[in-house]
Amino acid sequence: MASVKLDAIDRRILAELQADGRMTNVDLAKVVGISAPPCLRRVRALEEKGLIQGYHAVVDENELGFEVKVFAMVGLNSQAEVDLSAFEQKCQNWPLVRECHMLNGEIDFILKCVAPDLSTFQTFLTEELTSADNVASVKTSLVIRKAKDEPGIPFDVLEARAARH
Repeated sequence: MASVKLDAIDRRILAELQADGRMTNVDLAKVVGISAPPCLRRVRALEEKGLIQGYHAVVDENELGFEVKVFAMVGLNSQAEVDLSAFEQKCQNWPLVRECHMLNGEIDFILKCVAPDLSTFQTFLTEELTSADNVASVKTSLVIRKAKDEPGIPFDVLEARAARH
């Protein structure tokens, strides 16, 4: 269950900013149907609550030379909290690791990695990841093509849920 109650205007503000974080406050206010000053107050309140965590440009990784994307499934020897936290901290320091998620089940973590080429990823895999403390196993899957990459959350689902309650 969501911990923060949002009205329809706040949800619309979030949806619009998620789609276009460069939208001006004046344009955002027009789209959501309120004047600019209260719109700006709402945006600032959403930022303060941590619902808006930042604004980012979506860059074309292939055009910038990052042609390899790999998902690495990592198993650890120990799942004690201190060891899980230590692995997560390691991931923070590895530039090729763009996402790190702890899972339940057979795999402890899944990492989304990007690299300019296979050789760079292989060096990271052998010299950093598989040799890291507490790493028992690593299984990798090379991405062949991307069928969908939709950032954020599906606001239409959130709206439908809000309408039911």
